[in-house]
Amino acid sequence: MDFQSRSNHIPVMAKEVQEYLQLKMNNCVVDFTLGLAGHALLMAKATAPDGRLIGIDRDKASLEVARETLKEFSNRCEFVHDDYRNIDKILNTLGIREVDAMLLDLGISSYQLDNPQRGFSFSAEGPLDMRMDQDSYISAYDLINSLSEKEIALILRNFGEERWHNRIAHHLVEQRLRRPIASTKDLSEAVMRAIPSHFKREKIHPATRTFQAFRIAVNRELESLEIGLEKGVRYLKTGGRMCVIAFHSLEDRIVKQKFRSLAKEGYVRLLTKKPLRPSDEEVEQNSRARSARMRIIERI
Repeated sequence: MDFQSRSNHIPVMAKEVQEYLQLKMNNCVVDFTLGLAGHALLMAKATAPDGRLIGIDRDKASLEVARETLKEFSNRCEFVHDDYRNIDKILNTLGIREVDAMLLDLGISSYQLDNPQRGFSFSAEGPLDMRMDQDSYISAYDLINSLSEKEIALILRNFGEERWHNRIAHHLVEQRLRRPIASTKDLSEAVMRAIPSHFKREKIHPATRTFQAFRIAVNRELESLEIGLEKGVRYLKTGGRMCVIAFHSLEDRIVKQKFRSLAKEGYVRLLTKKPLRPSDEEVEQNSRARSARMRIIERI
């Protein structure tokens, strides 16, 4: 990744993250989704001079960029290539029993979206990959070209909330009989053919939900979120806070339900009964912030 791309990275709802996490000098904080370290850089500065930062990411390339971004604080940062669902093993290995704050920014990074070779976006042609961890085995190509029509339809319905899941699944299976669906362009065009013409004029691109669905399936994102929340909150100190930024209703629903469940158990206090949204000014400056929803809890 070039440094121009890194310098253009804008962390979503950074002001709100700083306000609600209330980081202090020498705090220990975990960034579950380090990405390009936009939030982590602010957290490292807020916890100076001796605060500890643990940054986790499944993407090796993003971790390398994060190392460069945080090089000034490298003596008190840990960079972990792993799925945050393994937060218990990660913290135990580092000898950490409790932390002051945790952040989960669930948005896909601009680096991943803007790199056609990663296959996350329909806006540029590239291979149907969509793996966040490129050491993993299953890609979007594998799912699209091997699953049954019923299995594909379920992915589109459950992970994309796609109205036309059955039609799209049928078109994909029909097309792959002639030749494999190998690129983002192949997938996008197949979706366009499947959706009735008068529904192609919606605000979002007709292939948006399909790409989201396969990305979630490939990376088992919702499963990781449920497990990561359940495990992670157990490591918060009394008074410690967890902040989660979700970008679609499936993620936000899981966060809302888990936080409410923990609050009913008397384990945490909800600091946001309804999700916080980015300001109009932020959305104007960073369009990718538009769908962000932030929820925060405090350990009691």
